[in-house]
Amino acid sequence: WIAKAVIESPGSHTMALGIKELLVGQDPFDTSALWEKMYVGTCMSTRRGAGVCAIGAIDMALWDIKGKALGLPCYKLLGGAHADYIVPYASLQPDGKTVEDYRQSLVNWLLKAKSHGFRAAKLECTLGGPYRHTGLQGTDEEMTEIIIACREAVGASFTLMVDVQYLWRDASSALRILKQWESLDIFFLETPLRTDNLEGYAVLAREAPMRIAAGEWLTTRFEFTELLDRGQVEVAQPDVGRVGGLTEAMRVCHLAEDKGRLIVPHCWNSGIGIAASAHLAAAIPHCPFIEYLPANLTDSPLRIELADDGLQMQNGFLHLPDKPGLGVELNMDALEKYKAEPLTL
Repeated sequence: WIAKAVIESPGSHTMALGIKELLVGQDPFDTSALWEKMYVGTCMSTRRGAGVCAIGAIDMALWDIKGKALGLPCYKLLGGAHADYIVPYASLQPDGKTVEDYRQSLVNWLLKAKSHGFRAAKLECTLGGPYRHTGLQGTDEEMTEIIIACREAVGASFTLMVDVQYLWRDASSALRILKQWESLDIFFLETPLRTDNLEGYAVLAREAPMRIAAGEWLTTRFEFTELLDRGQVEVAQPDVGRVGGLTEAMRVCHLAEDKGRLIVPHCWNSGIGIAASAHLAAAIPHCPFIEYLPANLTDSPLRIELADDGLQMQNGFLHLPDKPGLGVELNMDALEKYKAEPLTL
């Protein structure tokens, strides 16, 4: 509802305007200029947070319009592909009422992902901290046992990442455990600390035995500049919709490239966002993976029904999309089915 208000509400100030009034009558091909127009025109009220998410949604739509008008996939408009394929990793979130159930659930999802042809997966493994999606409370040692079980289940040649979802309060608490994971060959560790603990992230970037990744909730290149400069993370994770759309995501990618860092876009549960991430990944040289939640590895009706992202995986690789624009086909029946109606008080 915040994003809807940002788009539709009339302005109250020259820098607190509604996106609709800023864009009606403009040329959709002017994506960079329109991004600046939206950002500056709404800056008084929405320069971060949900307001930038609204800008991101509009920006993705503008790129889709351009691609369809020209008959070209978006990655062609972003500069062309750097490879013939994209490498996806399966993003796996377990459940369970006990730690043992949780471990078995994660191992089962991991084996299922491998059987579907994935070469890499990320383990959402959180038994503490503010983001415990199951409500389970466990110890760091139990979490270590879970990750060991996952590594043993898929073998040494399978790439594993781990997301502990803002688990630790400080770098020293994290390092006590992370040094025990060195032999597990973790490609990156995602969000070990709270978002704003940039000094702590810098310590982990120097001392942890794996790459540190973060950035899923950040908006605009300005926040990523802080994360990369002060936080020193090796892997930046812009979410295309949240960071401000493809226009701003490309700026973040160039920023990371200049600093010698990797990009692995965050994306969860949206066929539209997944497609946008794929086009972004294709157009940059420093993106080894994209987060990918295929419809057959989730129970989410929105992921299953709302949109076909047009991506096909073969032998662990996603072939580049060739349909114009983002290549997404919306299911209008599902859109109507899950549409939220405004509350009447």
